[in-house]
Amino acid sequence: MTDEAEPGLNLNRGGDTSDLPLERRVPRQRTCSCFSQSRPQPRARVGFHGERQDTSAPGWRHLLELIDEAAADGREEFRPLTGLSPEERQQIITLPPSIARLTAVKHFVLYGSNLVRIPPEIGAMVSLERFTPYTSYRLHWFPYEITRCPNLTQSTVSTRALFGNYKLRPPFPQLRPSLDSVADLDPGNLDPRRWGATVTHGCSVCDRPIEQSGLHQVWISLRVATDVLPLLVNACSGACVAALPGGARGYNLAPHKGGRVDQPATDCDCDDCDCDCD
Repeated sequence: MTDEAEPGLNLNRGGDTSDLPLERRVPRQRTCSCFSQSRPQPRARVGFHGERQDTSAPGWRHLLELIDEAAADGREEFRPLTGLSPEERQQIITLPPSIARLTAVKHFVLYGSNLVRIPPEIGAMVSLERFTPYTSYRLHWFPYEITRCPNLTQSTVSTRALFGNYKLRPPFPQLRPSLDSVADLDPGNLDPRRWGATVTHGCSVCDRPIEQSGLHQVWISLRVATDVLPLLVNACSGACVAALPGGARGYNLAPHKGGRVDQPATDCDCDDCDCDCD
């Protein structure tokens, strides 16, 4: 787990781009005002980012090429932002499903990104050992599918940017009522402000097609590698929700629908427990 006293939301502190020539560094990131990342606001109201990825943008097309190259040469470390211009990096607010082809990547670096969401296809990166989206201050949650990465043991995340984090306890976005059928919903064209993403096809738990069943969204906070992460679950049924593991120590143990949920008191000051309080 990694944290800062108070994140500068519009600064890129080097990291992923620090070894680039000055003209190719990103001096500023897009700002985020979803909730305060410096002081507790547990009763605030928060929501999902509503931006949609512009797939016609040069940065998106360039990112697709970089992923194709990384998949073809089987590289073990992938730093896609260093291959993009400052303007192109500003254009990337999610990652393409083709990251599922990066099965040889062991270290995935997204330092200082403008990402607001990561697709569930990250779960197909079976060799992933280290995940570094550090100082991605607009990235407040992760897909439950990241738990499918069997070798992931190290992460570097700016925890104050996360929904429900132990230090500040910001709330979670309120999720939509569960649907036993998606007959009146197009899972391939969702409103990200309502559902968190623009697409959801497979159950986060059993991988059954959502189109053939329902959509039951819940939040659960689990320790993934080094950090406790807020995970969005897109389950196909109540049975799959019931099959989820218990939440991390110091967080809600049961899956929940978000909103102003009561969370365990932040009264632990130990240095080596499992509550993410350090």
